[in-house]
Amino acid sequence: MRITATLIKSTVVAALGGLLFGFDTAVISGTTAGLKNTFVLSEWGLGFTVAIALVGTILGASLAAIPGDRNGRRDSLRVMAILYLISALGCGFAWSWSALLVFRFIGGLGVGGSSVLGPMYIAEIAPAKWRGRLVGVFQINIVIGILLAYLSNFLIGRAAFGPEDWRWMLGVSGIPALFFFIMLFTIPRSPRWLMQKARRKEARTTLELVGEQNIEAELDDIARSIDIEHGHGTEPLFSRKYSKPIFLAVSIAAFNQLSGINAILYYLNDIFARAGFSKMSGDLQAVLIGFTNLVFTLFAMAIIDRFGRKKLLVIGAAGMTVCLAGVATIFFMNSHESLLVWLLVGFIAFFAFSQGAVIWVYISEVFPNRVRAKGQSLGTLTHWVVNAIISFGFPQVAAHSRGAPFVFF
Repeated sequence: MRITATLIKSTVVAALGGLLFGFDTAVISGTTAGLKNTFVLSEWGLGFTVAIALVGTILGASLAAIPGDRNGRRDSLRVMAILYLISALGCGFAWSWSALLVFRFIGGLGVGGSSVLGPMYIAEIAPAKWRGRLVGVFQINIVIGILLAYLSNFLIGRAAFGPEDWRWMLGVSGIPALFFFIMLFTIPRSPRWLMQKARRKEARTTLELVGEQNIEAELDDIARSIDIEHGHGTEPLFSRKYSKPIFLAVSIAAFNQLSGINAILYYLNDIFARAGFSKMSGDLQAVLIGFTNLVFTLFAMAIIDRFGRKKLLVIGAAGMTVCLAGVATIFFMNSHESLLVWLLVGFIAFFAFSQGAVIWVYISEVFPNRVRAKGQSLGTLTHWVVNAIISFGFPQVAAHSRGAPFVFF
């Protein structure tokens, strides 16, 4: 098996959905103060503004397998790119709070759909030998997107656009969304999807493009894995024989969010503000946290296939526990606030090294081909449901007790 330009380009382009996913996830952190002032939002209103995108994400993740199986992963990703673009422009020009909510919901649909379809496409086009690393490119792009969002917020803040600089922060993602849409016209369809649709000749062409050497053997293997000869391309996910992979995918996805990662990413500037830091200082420290996230994700990707998924999860869980306990202590004691950024950096490092690097690879691997699309949708759906609940409740709980959420996490 040789690595070809088509394989590299297909992986990178599909993973651009991850970059937009990461950007849309983190960019809200720099806008919370501006949104509260512009639309006179309570803590409940702010939580709902953040969470409404996650409602869209839940819906997008739960339904992504339907167009993914019917129209193909690549063509469905084009729809996600359009949703990203509409959301960016709509949020940037939002004329009311209700309009902002609608466009954030649309963006959530794109995030949820791409979080399923991107890793699925890469897993299906990648050879088994490289699958873990190539699917990991999607996760790397998520953290690059998070870093770019924090950096963009910092630069826009320094440009002094005024009290509604949040419009620029939310609208700028329209540029990569348009690029993502255009580039999706330059990559082939998934060979596994083509075989599922009995389009063997096109699947053969795709395998040639991605550098597969034993093409006929691979085609036969794909055909057997999806039972295409017997007309059983899909089967019910909720059956006893799949109970263990269902449990594993759901639990991994739930604990990923119960660590508090996205609540912290969404409200990072608010967390720093509650500790007495200025907005500009909070924006800059967010960039440091985003950079740490990227470095440790790359480190994890380099060793994930050598050390395995479970070992990384155990190490990360222990480290995150210590860091979160430190953050809670700072808020309860109202002292040593200067250590806050370093404890959050440590938390992000341990998260990126473990759960952040493992989750998308693991969920894409734990299900067999015939139920992969449905299984991955279930795991991703769990991830976003728990995320929405925590993100909606965080500002209300933190307003009453700054340390309580971190004790829970």
